[in-house]
Amino acid sequence: MSDRVFFGGLALVAAALIALAMVWPQGLGARSPGPFGSVPVQQRPEVQAAMRREAEANNARLQKAREAVAAARAVAEGAPAPAPAPDAAK
Repeated sequence: MSDRVFFGGLALVAAALIALAMVWPQGLGARSPGPFGSVPVQQRPEVQAAMRREAEANNARLQKAREAVAAARAVAEGAPAPAPAPDAAK
């Protein structure tokens, strides 16, 4: 194979990969330049609201679990069970 053909093809492949890298999303939160790009799913308002609700529900579950462990520990030690903390989400 001639060097001219090989290195010419190699340069063409390199140029194609560079062009692809310029329009390919750089990660989950990055947006490709227009007109190729679109808003990533994680940045859409409805998805962010769902993620926020899920995080708040998870935090509430963790808080209830911590309160249950504290109450069980207090009962095991013979002290009166602590009153549950007021729920700030209400």
